[in-house]
Amino acid sequence: MPVPFFILAQLFSTMIQQYTIKFLKGLKNNNTKSWFDAHRQEYDLARKDFILLTSQLIKRIGEFDPPIGNLAAKECLFRINRDVRFSKNKDPYKNNMACYFNKGGKKANGAGYYFHLEPGKSFAGGGIWMPLPADLAKIRQEIDYDLDGWTRIISGSNFKKFFSEGVDSTDVLQRPPKGYAAENPAMPFLKMKSFVVTRSFTDAEIKADNFATSVAKTFQAMKPMIDFINTAVD
Repeated sequence: MPVPFFILAQLFSTMIQQYTIKFLKGLKNNNTKSWFDAHRQEYDLARKDFILLTSQLIKRIGEFDPPIGNLAAKECLFRINRDVRFSKNKDPYKNNMACYFNKGGKKANGAGYYFHLEPGKSFAGGGIWMPLPADLAKIRQEIDYDLDGWTRIISGSNFKKFFSEGVDSTDVLQRPPKGYAAENPAMPFLKMKSFVVTRSFTDAEIKADNFATSVAKTFQAMKPMIDFINTAVD
């Protein structure tokens, strides 16, 4: 069935379209292969919509982080299919669409920028989540060496404007990591297992004409933190 012209025209916008949100809501309520197969055309439209947003974000991020501008959308997109082999949740599909921007692609080490599209739960995030032990040790060492630099970044006015809750501290060690004294002034950060910040977006915001720009500005605000982490890891 030919796609109506007005829908094709919408695909050149930089906001998320209503039909994409509608598809993801439907998938959440009917997470089965039979439902997905019956709504394949709607999925294809939603995927094209998200690919367009991903491409727009690559372009905008590349303006302040040039290596990202060399990526192709396919290097940043995550599959909607879930790996259920080791999960108690056997739903075959994710209820979201997501992309990750790292100079080495979505599977590369180091810190990067992440966008998660899910009705009622959309957010932009960045940093590094559960890094490998060797990389985590390097990050902790860099924070210990340059606590003033790290503190200036996460207490900066622009950083706090976008990330009022600061670096996520919900998953931390109970004791100081090996090799660090308990009285170390950097200890609140040295105990962290991940170094991540997030900013949520409402469904109304993701449908706004300037949405891609809003996400890119969010990523730009976290870039000093990204650079600090990648300097340590690299």
